Parts: sequence; structure tokens; C-alpha cells
Amino acid sequence: MIDFSDIDLYPVTGRSYYKDRSDEEVIAQLAKGGAKIVQLREKNISDRKLYELALLYRKETSRYGMLLIINDRADIAKAVEADGVHLGRDDMPIETARKILGPDTIIGASSHNVEQALEAEREGATYVNIGPLFTTPTKPGARTIGLEPVRETLGQLSIPLSVMGGIVEMNLMDTLSTGVRHIGMVTAVFGQDDIAAATKRFVNIIRNASR
Repeated sequence: MIDFSDIDLYPVTGRSYYKDRSDEEVIAQLAKGGAKIVQLREKNISDRKLYELALLYRKETSRYGMLLIINDRADIAKAVEADGVHLGRDDMPIETARKILGPDTIIGASSHNVEQALEAEREGATYVNIGPLFTTPTKPGARTIGLEPVRETLGQLSIPLSVMGGIVEMNLMDTLSTGVRHIGMVTAVFGQDDIAAATKRFVNIIRNASR
């Protein structure tokens, strides 16, 4: 089993960028590029469609030995035997998700500052995400936090910290300069014609920064 601390690139789905590519093809491309994980994050679909999609993603990620995280929905994560759930600030409490999913399931939590990150750690999160760092088309109008909170949070958190929000190749090295090594990406990966090549490029950049 992959531990979250071993994760480098953290692709978060943006199916509107898939164009004519199937979900199976996209997951295969992620695996080919070296991704160890994918988060299924789809907001505007029915519960049934999300469940069916999660089943498909569980089947395909298992084929390639990848972790599967479900955004928001602990019930669906449990139903499809996903590896974990990622909870937003307005989702169910971490303690409740832990009761549903058990002690060994990955539970990620969103935060926007060091205080929220430390609160999530105290409540039992496996990892915390902080962001959005930069302007992002997936959350138009969201207030960005920049890089300084990343440095501050890394210095105080004892569980893994991931970052997300507008991270692209142009600002990736600046992001890595904070010391963070778990990098969430949407458009920079799924918006490319060659997802495998983009994945491999970002994985290599992150891993090289860790040496």
C-alpha cells in the first residue's frame, strides 16, 4: 500500500478537460506518467452518476496500483472501497468521516491558513491541503493565499501538507521552493493533449527537487 507521504504529484480530476478521452484512457495515461494517486472531484453530477464513476475509478486505479481519493463523499468512498476521502471546509467533520471509514483510511482536509491546518491535524486528518495558492479556473473568484502560508504551515504541521490552486509549470519551482512536495494539479495535467507526458514531466520535477 502506498503511504500518502510518498505522494508527489497529486492529480485532481477535471473531466471537462478530457475532451473525447475516456476515463479509462485518462487513468491509464496518469499511470503511464508515474502518478501514484488520483482524486475524483466532480461536483455537478448526480449521486448515482458519482457512485458509478467512483466504481469505475476504483477498478482502473486498482489495475495500476494507484490510490483513489473521493472528494467530499465519505459514503461513496466507503461504498467503492476507495483509499480515502478529501473533505472541504463545509463537509462533514473529520471525526465523523473517521467513524464511517475506519482508522486506516486516508482522510484529507482543506485549509486556507495555518490555524485551519493545525485544527484538521488535531481532528485526525491524514494530510492537509492548503490553497488556493494562485488564481485558478477551477475556482474562479476564490481568494488566493500565495506561498508564505505554505512555509508557515510546513514549519508547524507534523502530517503531510499538500498544496493546490493554479499550480502550473511556470510557478511550480517557486512552489517547491517552500519545501512542499505534495503538489495538487488539475488543468496543468488534464488540460494537456498528452496527459502521460505532462504527468511524467511534473513527477520528475517534483522528485528531483526532493533530492
